[in-house]
Amino acid sequence: MVETPPKELASTPKFEERARRWKFPEGIEFANTRVQESYQRRVQMLIDVITLKKPERVPVCPAMGIFPFVYAGVTPQEAMYDYGKLAEAVRKYHSDFMPDTMAGTALYGSGKVLELLDYKLYRWPGHGVPPKESYQCIEDEYMRADEYHSLINDPSDFFLRNYLPRIFGPMAPLALLGPLTDILELPSVGPAMIPFGLPQVQEALRKLLEAGQAASEWIQACMTIDRETISTLGLTGLMSGFTKAPFDILGDTLRGTRGIMLDKFRHPNSVLAAVERFVPIAIEAGVRAAKNSRSPVVFMPLHKGADAFMSNKDFLAFYWPTLKAVILGLIDEGLIPYLFVEGAYNKRLDTIVDADIPSGRTIWMFDQTDLREVKKRFTGWACFGGNVPSSLLIAGKPEEVKAHVQRLIDDVGQDGGYILSTGATVDSAVAANLHAMIDTCKEYGVYR
Repeated sequence: MVETPPKELASTPKFEERARRWKFPEGIEFANTRVQESYQRRVQMLIDVITLKKPERVPVCPAMGIFPFVYAGVTPQEAMYDYGKLAEAVRKYHSDFMPDTMAGTALYGSGKVLELLDYKLYRWPGHGVPPKESYQCIEDEYMRADEYHSLINDPSDFFLRNYLPRIFGPMAPLALLGPLTDILELPSVGPAMIPFGLPQVQEALRKLLEAGQAASEWIQACMTIDRETISTLGLTGLMSGFTKAPFDILGDTLRGTRGIMLDKFRHPNSVLAAVERFVPIAIEAGVRAAKNSRSPVVFMPLHKGADAFMSNKDFLAFYWPTLKAVILGLIDEGLIPYLFVEGAYNKRLDTIVDADIPSGRTIWMFDQTDLREVKKRFTGWACFGGNVPSSLLIAGKPEEVKAHVQRLIDDVGQDGGYILSTGATVDSAVAANLHAMIDTCKEYGVYR
């Protein structure tokens, strides 16, 4: 079984230091004192809502997809290849709407990097989907059902010589490499280097160098854009890093939905062993991502644990134990797991709350879960939010959005611990409706 860290908050000093770095960011020169104070006020509001203190008002943090590009008249394809267009779009979105958190530019990725790598796991704007559309995941069994032993025995070796060659075209020759753990003493050095002399492997490495250069140019552009947003508008990024639930690591892009559904019945012990193997990997991924970031919040989208996907019995057996272990591992490092709960978790709430997870150290953002039931269980335990449907922002009217936001605040936002957000990422919306969501929260969500 997975061992989990104790409940005691030995991590509190770590969190407090991360929170301090968030509120007083190094390397940021604010345009003026007013902008700096605005930034620090927003960060304190978020720290308060996360730690279950009553902030000055309900924070409003819509989850952005490609809407900033749609709004600015820039295609997602242009934004992924032309970083000037990317800057133009996010600048216009942020300055016109002024939510409490900014849409980080790295989320959208670099089309050039993906193209150089011939990335097969996704189609992106202008490369498999129309230039004005968002990206799409292409599920397949990139790991075969008979490869569990190889994955569990050495995940890094499996990724290097099996998985990555299957999802990146130029990396296919890396399947010719031998295990690098074979390099034990002098006689083993020469044989281990032979594959690196093959022309196809050398070409793969050259392509990786080219992609690395493109990625460096892309991340520098993203950092410049984000710093400008912080320094001129006083907005803050909410999420510092990314990791996943172990079951989702296995089920999303290794085995695929069909594969993992069959494996639960055909190879249950292998599935359990694999998800446990991914626990320290998922924790370390979140810690590394947050190492040099301002915010202590680590984003975790939950994909395959929803009510409609598996039974409670399977949730308790395959999904929850290792997800809980990752949550506790991140908390132990002073981080705040941000669980983006896709679908409905109405049948999971009691399990989550009874899990002995420290209070005031997680964020749960819900899509279709009944927030009134969440409120009953989460009050005094965890920050939560969500439940503004994309359909309302697309097809509703501003007065309907306003009424929905007011009703949410009345129902679940009265005592703090609530963030107003969308249930899913916003790709399309009527601008007036998004204004209504943000402005209503800022006016109506003030605590008296």
